[in-house]
Amino acid sequence: MSIRPLWPPEPPGGGSKAPEIFAGGVGTVRRAVVIGNGCAGAENQCLGLVRALGLADRLTIFRIIRPTGGINKWLHFLPISLHKIVDQVLRNTAFARLFQGKLLAPYSASNVQSFGLSSVLEADTNKIVTFVRDTFEKEGLAIIVACGRDTISYASSVRCLAPDNVFVIQIQHPRYRLDRFDLVVTPRHDYYALTAKGQQEVPWLFRRWITPREPPGPNVVLTAGALHQADSAALRIAATNWHDELAPLPKPLVVVNIGGPTKNCNYGVELAKQLVSSLHNVVKTCGSVRISFSRRTPQKVSDLILKEFSTHPKFYIWDGEEPNPHLGHLAWADAFIVTADSISMLSEACSTGKPVYVVGTEHCRWKFSDFHNTLHKRGAVRPFTGLEDMSDSWSYPPLNDAIDVAARVRESLAERGWTVG
Repeated sequence: MSIRPLWPPEPPGGGSKAPEIFAGGVGTVRRAVVIGNGCAGAENQCLGLVRALGLADRLTIFRIIRPTGGINKWLHFLPISLHKIVDQVLRNTAFARLFQGKLLAPYSASNVQSFGLSSVLEADTNKIVTFVRDTFEKEGLAIIVACGRDTISYASSVRCLAPDNVFVIQIQHPRYRLDRFDLVVTPRHDYYALTAKGQQEVPWLFRRWITPREPPGPNVVLTAGALHQADSAALRIAATNWHDELAPLPKPLVVVNIGGPTKNCNYGVELAKQLVSSLHNVVKTCGSVRISFSRRTPQKVSDLILKEFSTHPKFYIWDGEEPNPHLGHLAWADAFIVTADSISMLSEACSTGKPVYVVGTEHCRWKFSDFHNTLHKRGAVRPFTGLEDMSDSWSYPPLNDAIDVAARVRESLAERGWTVG
């Protein structure tokens, strides 16, 4: 279902008068455009910021589509424009005959789909620029929010081509030329390699490729973790929607969120065995336990957990079928146990102010370790050892990164004479 545009009132009198959106010389931002990359974690950050700005009901989403299938899985290191050119060459020339069969397996380039209140459109710089310009008189200024490597060229090009119509925010560090964006929103741990300890861990030869080249400038907003949509309003709605299923469960309700290994937090079945042993040790102090896996969870890990707890009376393991209980878990849980690999899951859990226990921090390195140290210093997390009494309650100031970033966006807009309306 696509959003109906919100049309500001027409100015009284003749058409020569300035639109109301510029009354008093102030530009009003009335809508948001998200440029996504198809990654749920990245797009969730964009949507979280849009929600915090109060623009979730005036949102249009454009999504970048990389060629997929066959040999394309080996080409994702290329810039997206070059990747598309190579894909077309492979498919439309005589050279393609050398790659018949699995290497050039068919793929779908369509991703127009329902996404909340907005339809998702294929990203194209000229289309986005035309969209914000052609609707400018009626709908006013637009905030552009993008996240992920593939979105960088699109977002920066839109700002270059339509600087008077947009305010461009890039989430996750683009590594260089930060002046291409009005604001860059990035976790503080992205700058870890510039610290004395980080420089000892990261070889000089690789620093320019994996870290910012200089300290944050005035248009950089640093966060503790990842932005997300699990704000207080969303959790209130989730608490109502999941009341009948989760409210009657014996307390304390402990939610276990299991991710999967990454290059900076690499682990295997041994960590799952450690988690199983620790859960057995604390189960007597749990009223009920609900376990969820992520898309990245290895089959061997999920199989081990299922074998151990699928018939246990205190345990429920989500089968991956809709509806997803994640927001309900955030609303109703008394405590969380989260694997160390997922910055997003930890950021969401720590936004509740409830106890969060972490498994596997010893497998994390450099900036992931810095992230965990930040949460520990804030009192937001503790290591899960299996010796805990899960009925113990402790709290801390919840992480409100999206709210904090939204406040900084409003300040930056005000410096330009703009406001969010």
